[in-house]
Amino acid sequence: MKKSILIFCVLTHFAFHSSAQIPTQIIRGVVVDEITQATLPGATVVVADLDPVMGVNADMNGAFRLDKVPVGYHTIKVVMMGYEDLVRPNVLLNSGKELVLTLSLREKLVQTKEVTITAELEKQKAINEMSLVSTRTFSVEETQKFAAAVNDPARMVSSFAGVLSTDDGNNNVSIRGNSPNGLQWRMEGVEIPSPNHYAFPGTAGGGISILSSQLLFNSDFLTGAFTAEYGNALSGVFDLKLRKGNNENREFTFQSSFLGLDVAAEGPFSKKYNGSYLINYRYSTLAAIGKIIDLGDAATNFQDLSFNIYLPTNKFGQFTIFGFGGLSSQDFEAETDSSKWEEDFDRYSSDFISNTGAVGATHSITLSKKLFLRTALVSSKFENKYRAKRLNDSYEFESRENARTVNDRYLFSSNLNFKINARNTLKSGIVLSKLNYSIFQNSYNTDVDSMINYLDIKNATQTIQFYSTWMNRVTERWTLQFGVHYLALALNNSFSFEPRVSSSFAISEGKTLSVGYGLHSQIQTLGVYFAEAIDSSGNIYRPNEELDLTKSHHFVVGYDHMLKPWLHFKIEAYYQHLFDVPISVDTTNTFSVLNLRDGYYTEPLTNDGLGRNYGVELTVEQFLHHDLYFLFSSSIYESKYRANDGKWRNTLYNGNYTFTFTGGKEITTGSKFKNRIIGLNIKLIYAGGLRTTPIDVEKSMTEESTYYFEKHAFTGQNPAYFRTDIRISMKRNRPKATHILSLDIQNVTSRKNVYGDFFDAKSGKVKTYYQTPLIPILGYRIEF
Repeated sequence: MKKSILIFCVLTHFAFHSSAQIPTQIIRGVVVDEITQATLPGATVVVADLDPVMGVNADMNGAFRLDKVPVGYHTIKVVMMGYEDLVRPNVLLNSGKELVLTLSLREKLVQTKEVTITAELEKQKAINEMSLVSTRTFSVEETQKFAAAVNDPARMVSSFAGVLSTDDGNNNVSIRGNSPNGLQWRMEGVEIPSPNHYAFPGTAGGGISILSSQLLFNSDFLTGAFTAEYGNALSGVFDLKLRKGNNENREFTFQSSFLGLDVAAEGPFSKKYNGSYLINYRYSTLAAIGKIIDLGDAATNFQDLSFNIYLPTNKFGQFTIFGFGGLSSQDFEAETDSSKWEEDFDRYSSDFISNTGAVGATHSITLSKKLFLRTALVSSKFENKYRAKRLNDSYEFESRENARTVNDRYLFSSNLNFKINARNTLKSGIVLSKLNYSIFQNSYNTDVDSMINYLDIKNATQTIQFYSTWMNRVTERWTLQFGVHYLALALNNSFSFEPRVSSSFAISEGKTLSVGYGLHSQIQTLGVYFAEAIDSSGNIYRPNEELDLTKSHHFVVGYDHMLKPWLHFKIEAYYQHLFDVPISVDTTNTFSVLNLRDGYYTEPLTNDGLGRNYGVELTVEQFLHHDLYFLFSSSIYESKYRANDGKWRNTLYNGNYTFTFTGGKEITTGSKFKNRIIGLNIKLIYAGGLRTTPIDVEKSMTEESTYYFEKHAFTGQNPAYFRTDIRISMKRNRPKATHILSLDIQNVTSRKNVYGDFFDAKSGKVKTYYQTPLIPILGYRIEF
């Protein structure tokens, strides 16, 4: 052990204290039209913050290359005749990796006497050019440097207005008072299953993200009134983009942290081909240590793989093959010493397995100067297993429960961009999905002293979606967008025809007013449709097979003001009316799917429920300026629902307010070349507690389990939630490698935030259980 510590100290000292040289790196990429993706030869690309300015003209293929650019943050500016100038600030260049960019330009309108808007900062602009409201672009760097985000987009967006983390132990988020299950994940333009370890059926979150920051590129996060391209989502959308691997040089990344051991590799297939590969593998640190050291009677294991393969051709467009997969499990071992058995639980061993993944292929081709076609095929799978067994008095294991849930999806998607002219663009597409579902469950029955099968269901259905959006740039200042989305479920022929409209108007330079409306819908979790029950005659039937889609009207109005080139102010008000919400058929039952934390409900339901969410969000953000950034976001809101008893109540997620401050300072050091950067980052969250239902103590004592006063559902509230996260990092840019040593601490004060109450049958009292205490995550990363 002493030798290992000595070796680690020597290597760390060498990485951060060896002799300095002037670190530089390459910036290269391609300039394209944002609608048709056609390359733009002759575009001028400059690093505007350098003195003297470095610049180059794109070649006949739209490609550009800038050699020996000093590492650090830079402002990239692109100028092209007939196109609006593009300014991309705070582009980070490290010495360990070349920076490869795709710079998209918007065509200018015919010149008029109107005042021309100056170059737009890309930081507050959505990557999807048709998303005019309630969209925030996020970068990979933000998932890395925001305190306790630990490369997880879902944890990172809790810094944004209207977003609330519902559980410190996972990355579920409530958006504008909605259930976390209303969130959709997309990758490369198509829907994917929740990309998280330890996820449950019907949920959008999980314990640990499968996604690798090595593969992600700048992406969009949408929180309301989505453009017509997005369907089958009620609260929000993660629209993830993947970066391509380096197609000229091989590069590697190694990362070690308390979460996992990562290895990533990227590079070209050959020097004569522009194709590339990018792959990342991670293995659980605790699992690796557990193979050497006994960590006790509980084991947490996970591993994941993600990749993106880029295969361009000369005449037939570009192909990609991408995917991710995660295997995760939690195992608990029974106590084998009977003298230590205090409760029956001590005799149980159990295994929980959660596996998920997706693999897909895309083809994109610029058909002409006006047409761009993109097609995708994706296969995905989600699987949950649970097994429990009990030690009998003879020290032999007896099976007690087995459960398995599997969701498969096969998806085809194709969309066509048609740039009619500089003012008008039409985007249309179709999405076909085949959904397979199976569930098996058996458990021990004491009456017959044997295992009984309670569920054994296999079924399938299909969905079809099509959409079309017309964007009209009326003037340089005013943009209008009209669209429609159609979603149909073949199982019961339920469907939704959804109009979408939004508008953005630049009042003056740096001041923009936006409005949006959309009708949105979402199918129920498949387990709800296929749940079985027994009627009064003893026949098996499916009470929820005919459930309609849950639907929602979204209304949004917003105002953006760029106070300075680096300082952004935004205020947005919204109203969401939900209808056709599944609720219990029992007129005395207060159940609504709007309050689900995870999983799904199998009791008989009806689409007579309602919901409404409304509020105001404020954001003040300073992009990195003088080595300082901050993001202050706040939300004041109401979230209500109506169940079958006809009363309006708080939803589980109606905390009423959320205030978040995220910020950081970078301190550059180094005796001569200033190539060491110390990062100090913090995140403060103050939010109203989730709503609670009082416990019926008398009934709980009688039944020796927790029972609630359902008629008083969500009349209580947890105490206000407060959490402080910090991140301290040290980065060193050496000539051919970048080293980063970091420490993230979630809940650094170890505040005991209340999660909920339960009835403890052993003591006969109501007890409180809390969210996770202080969680430190130490990490080291090297890029070379």
